[in-house]
Amino acid sequence: MNASTAMQSADVVAALLFILSLAGLSQHRTSRAGVVFGIGGMALALVATIVFAGRHISGGAVLLVLVAMAVGAGIGLWRARVVEMTGMPELIAMLHSFVGLSAVLVGWNSYLDVEARGSAQTEIASNLLRIHHAEVFIGIFIGAVTFTGSIIAFLKLSARIKSRPLMLPGKNLLNVGALAVFVGLTVWFVASPGLGLIIAVTVVALALGWHLVASIGGGDMPVVVSMLNSYSGWAAAAAGFLLDNNLLIVTGALVGSSGAYLSYIMCKAMNRSFISVIAGGFGIEAPSHGEAETGEHRETTAEETAELLQNATSVIITPGYGMAVAQAQHPVAELTRVLRERGVEVRFGVHPVAGRLPGHMNVLLAEANVPYDVVLEMDEINDDFAATSVVLVIGANDTVNPAATEDPSSPIAGMPVLRVWESENVIVFKRSMASGYAGVQNPLFFRENSRMLFGDAKQSVEGILRALHLPERSLASS
Repeated sequence: MNASTAMQSADVVAALLFILSLAGLSQHRTSRAGVVFGIGGMALALVATIVFAGRHISGGAVLLVLVAMAVGAGIGLWRARVVEMTGMPELIAMLHSFVGLSAVLVGWNSYLDVEARGSAQTEIASNLLRIHHAEVFIGIFIGAVTFTGSIIAFLKLSARIKSRPLMLPGKNLLNVGALAVFVGLTVWFVASPGLGLIIAVTVVALALGWHLVASIGGGDMPVVVSMLNSYSGWAAAAAGFLLDNNLLIVTGALVGSSGAYLSYIMCKAMNRSFISVIAGGFGIEAPSHGEAETGEHRETTAEETAELLQNATSVIITPGYGMAVAQAQHPVAELTRVLRERGVEVRFGVHPVAGRLPGHMNVLLAEANVPYDVVLEMDEINDDFAATSVVLVIGANDTVNPAATEDPSSPIAGMPVLRVWESENVIVFKRSMASGYAGVQNPLFFRENSRMLFGDAKQSVEGILRALHLPERSLASS
């Protein structure tokens, strides 16, 4: 077996491992195996590239590659160890930006390499040179859009800039105009390539990526993260074409297609248009009165909540980003265990975009060893709220907002939400009466069957646990 055959064989095995990784990650029970398959595939791809492709480059270049890998691996391990689950969305957005920037750099390098050596001295046949030029241009465009779009997503998710959508006059025309300019520049570049056109498309794409994500409001950021994941995959695939790397093409296509499908599923869950997501056109600025209270809220205590739970027959917990911020998943898991031991039916209702990352709440609950069979998606549990004794809304806001179904003028109108207000009692865990990430006030807080339990969610749940462990007469007297 020669080096080329060995490299192709390694690519096939690595690609199969990546496919098995995606299949494993589709379910809780197999997710750990999915991660192992993904790590194995990436490790094989890296080793094969260095061993077989490294034969065609100097020893000094191989040493530089190994040093770069060591530095990158060290930074990756450090960030993975120190990042909190609340910081995962912005970390992933930042990682997407790296993929986009890589695609831009690969495109620039590929163009400059051909220009420096001349078309006659490259390995690209003259009749394929125009296709190569198109690959360069498209790869740079996708990569640059991904780069700046991911940077803006990172800034929004980390609260370094405001989460409200940017509403420039004629924003949709600006997006369409940028795409039209890109198509025109592509035709021009294929016919007559030049450095000025490369610079122009890079600038246009960077501006378009910035505007696409800046135009999307905070409440829709989970979809944006998924969308950028898809973009980064296509950027990687474009780089694979330029590098003549089949594995990179396959990997990029897997990431791009799976990210696009996930975005489609999330758009359906939010009653959004998939095309509008791709175009960055569904951001709607929240009204200025979003922070204003629209009624009178009623407060409760941990002791009163414990008594309510003790007398309940069924409980549904709807977690949100506030649970992640407070790191309350472990006390919530303990509360679930205690209630189930006392004969109370406890389940979780998870909205598809709960948190700021697809699957954010599911990961937190799995981390706390909450049984998989009691964690249900919105479609599985929404019809059960009406027959539920108590709903605990822990850190969720926009995903349980009745305005989505009752107020056509609301910025989140039409978005499917968890109908928690249909239950007998609703306890809302919040730090304050502030509106949610979308900047919209929640009428749920002022419903007759709702009570507000203010404070840190972790401390509140721990307070409920302490009260539940008191003698029954103490609970009754409280």
